[in-house]
Amino acid sequence: MKTLICGSVAYDNIMVFHDRFKNHILPDQIHILNVSFLVPDMRREFGGCAGNIAYSLRLLGDDPMIMAAVGDDHAPYRYRLEQLGLDPAHVREIPGTYTAQAFITTDLDDNQITAFHPGAMNFSHENHIADARGITLGIVAPDGREGMLQHAREFHAAGIPFIFDPGQGLPMFSGDDLREFLHLADYCTVNDYEARLIMDRTGLSLEAMAREVEALVVTLGGSGSHIHAGGERIHIPSVEPERLSDPTGCGDAYRAGLLYGIARGWDWHKSGCLASLMGSIKIAHRGGQNHKPARDEIATRYQAAFGQPLW
Repeated sequence: MKTLICGSVAYDNIMVFHDRFKNHILPDQIHILNVSFLVPDMRREFGGCAGNIAYSLRLLGDDPMIMAAVGDDHAPYRYRLEQLGLDPAHVREIPGTYTAQAFITTDLDDNQITAFHPGAMNFSHENHIADARGITLGIVAPDGREGMLQHAREFHAAGIPFIFDPGQGLPMFSGDDLREFLHLADYCTVNDYEARLIMDRTGLSLEAMAREVEALVVTLGGSGSHIHAGGERIHIPSVEPERLSDPTGCGDAYRAGLLYGIARGWDWHKSGCLASLMGSIKIAHRGGQNHKPARDEIATRYQAAFGQPLW
């Protein structure tokens, strides 16, 4: 099966402030806030949900396609995709824009101040599902609002099963929008907070949400995840990570494992366990694309965690 990953491609600029924000922000002067933080440590990571998901799928030996919009500054990312063997044919350059970028400053208490510039992502609707040939599975991950709605409708119209993954894009959508996504999608993946937000906006219970799709996947952080399918709730245990380094991109790695299992017709428990393992592997590394286990290592770790062979 050929999987199409619709979502953002972005640069993550991560800076560390060697002090505490609270020492430099006067509570009674918030109305005239004007502060500057010296950040001697900075790194730039390749990120974005589509890029992260495709990266982890590639580690598993899959050959996904990315559909995304990027700006004039996208050359380093395109080169990276080519080096990874990921086809950039449907990564569209939008002239006169920047590639989506997050600017994250973290202090010594792990508080964060983040600014996100969507840039070219706002033009993701200029990409169309029909432009990608031979697609048999897809995912609509966080992206521009119009693009997410359009791609969900196009997947459904083409009869291509897909995952709806609202993630940080969820606040852009009304209750009616979310009901439409659930009607169009075959699967939905959210964390527990996002599930509650969808319930609040749509008026649907968790059970009603699950009835709208073939499978509703709710991740619970260190408590594992639940897959609601066929009238059952399947508990997927978490996998103890080597270390807790950075949660950035863990959800994307999880979704890569899920897509890999769906594409091969695995049962939900096995697909969920691979997803859980991929999230555990990722959290031990900083950034969304710096974990580098070989395919055989992934299989060995799956056997150790679940007592069953992966392949």
